[in-house]
Amino acid sequence: MQDFIKILREHDELKVIDTPLDIYLEIPHLAYLEVKKPNGGKALLFTAPIDKKNNKKFDIPVLMNVFGSYKRLEIIVGQPIQNIPTHLEKFLHFTPPKGYKAIFSQIKDFFSLRYTLIKQIKSPAPAQEIVYKGNKVDLFDLPILTTWEKDGGPFITMGQVYTQSLDGKKKNLGMYRLQIYDKNHLGLHWQIHKDSHHFFHEYKKAGVKMPVSIAIGGDPLYTWCGQAPLPYGIFELMLYGFIKSKNPKVIKSITNPIYIPYDSDIVIEGWVDTSLYRLEGPFGDHTGFYTPVEAYPMLEVSAITHKKSPVYLATVVGKPPLEDKYMGYLTERVFLPLIQTTSHGLIDYYMPENGVFHNLILAKIDPQYPGHAKQIMHSFWGTGQMSFVKHAIFVDINAPSFTNAKATTEYILNHFSTQNILISDGICDALDHSSPEYGLGGKLGIDATQQSLERDFVLYSDEELLTLIKPLLPEAKILKQYFTQTKNPICIIGVQKGNTSIIKLSKNLNDLQKSLAIVIFVDESKNDLENAYMLIWRISNNIDAKRDITIFNNTIFIDATDKNNIDGYNREWPLETDCSVEVIQKLRQKGLIEGLTEGFMKRFHIYTSPKT
Repeated sequence: MQDFIKILREHDELKVIDTPLDIYLEIPHLAYLEVKKPNGGKALLFTAPIDKKNNKKFDIPVLMNVFGSYKRLEIIVGQPIQNIPTHLEKFLHFTPPKGYKAIFSQIKDFFSLRYTLIKQIKSPAPAQEIVYKGNKVDLFDLPILTTWEKDGGPFITMGQVYTQSLDGKKKNLGMYRLQIYDKNHLGLHWQIHKDSHHFFHEYKKAGVKMPVSIAIGGDPLYTWCGQAPLPYGIFELMLYGFIKSKNPKVIKSITNPIYIPYDSDIVIEGWVDTSLYRLEGPFGDHTGFYTPVEAYPMLEVSAITHKKSPVYLATVVGKPPLEDKYMGYLTERVFLPLIQTTSHGLIDYYMPENGVFHNLILAKIDPQYPGHAKQIMHSFWGTGQMSFVKHAIFVDINAPSFTNAKATTEYILNHFSTQNILISDGICDALDHSSPEYGLGGKLGIDATQQSLERDFVLYSDEELLTLIKPLLPEAKILKQYFTQTKNPICIIGVQKGNTSIIKLSKNLNDLQKSLAIVIFVDESKNDLENAYMLIWRISNNIDAKRDITIFNNTIFIDATDKNNIDGYNREWPLETDCSVEVIQKLRQKGLIEGLTEGFMKRFHIYTSPKT
């Protein structure tokens, strides 16, 4: 980590903040704003973190926004990103070599697989230069951040969580949020679909405690590997070796059998009593909403070790764009060849950060027979972490590059038809709030691989259309149309909900079907209809396809409003992650957010409402 910080300085990718700032809201809020700057801003090193509530200063600096730019990603992986999937593809599509040159080239490629072997070292490691055990363990000696006002407490957000199966043969590196309860207990938010949770049930069935070690820092690529969607049973540190072309070195934890990277900055070791659960949350997560309080396993910390001069690595999650935009991009590129092996005809895919990844995916395919797009939709929904995707839009090989958002959207709308929509259901991410029940909800697939039929469309101005709609739907207050030059314009209607479900009231607009193709309802009070970026974020978050979509002839109506019992929604609708106005003002007074205008704040919904 210290070497990496030097490299960031050399590339002018680091900003050092020497001003004392609070681990409660101040440091996370500043990082939250930094990553939203053009090109992701810079990595931030906070050299003087403090805990104002407890009148405490920390000797350990806090490093944030490490992954927050494409340039820093390439520094972390040590090569152009496209080299990685190209290298991986050689192994996945091996063919017998022809000629001596090809033979030696393939020998060299396969010889590089030696780097995926994990090396266990026994000599003293930097990660264990300082050791605290027993009553000397105190998690509050670490500058662990509280990001949002309504968070249940401080959370570790960049922890590498190392676990192993009961027999020790399978090992896993995951990245889960970790809530601090007291000086030696923390919550493990591993969800029901995760490998660590599978291991947990092995220990639970056997009635024995489960060892867990959490590493923070070291090579930043360890952290990215923690969220890599590898198949069950494949240790993520092998991917580190594959990318870096050097063997990962690990050292055994002091108080449990788990091995962790030898150069970790901080390690938290402990044991999980599988018979005990503790309420965890709420937490403002990467969806931009708070997740509810639920019971999760708890780690009792048996030791904390660290380097003599450790760095505490952290991130902030909330409304996009954030670091996960760039981490997700790396994941997307690296794993394309693997996904193609189970999705014949897949050319490319793209997960927009304002769709918070599992809410929206665009895929380009080479369709070769009827129903090919729907086949790949089902493949996505049945494969690993792709199964969490809620909304999938498929285009054919002639579509523009996904890097051209405007051209791609126009292409989709010119190939959209209500006849080529698939609505299904399946598992959802545990963080999804719009589904009718935990972890299970509707899914929407759109096959936009064929030209839309011409339709007798009557186009009105926004003002004219709203005037026509209001008598039929008095709840409608504002309206904006997008892409009116296409065959299927999008009409966004801001409503004030009453005592009837908006999706039920949408039938009142039947008489205007010649002027409506795709209609999306949003809450008037929470949305700026001129801000397409945040509209996509809110709409993709707020939809359950089976409940919130209805189709009349050639028009699709989508209810993306906040839901309640009139919509048949019986869960608690979550609050959004909003910055504290008071904290932002303090940071401004300290001269730390100069140049960030109120327009910037409104564009990314920094405060409670885009109209604030």
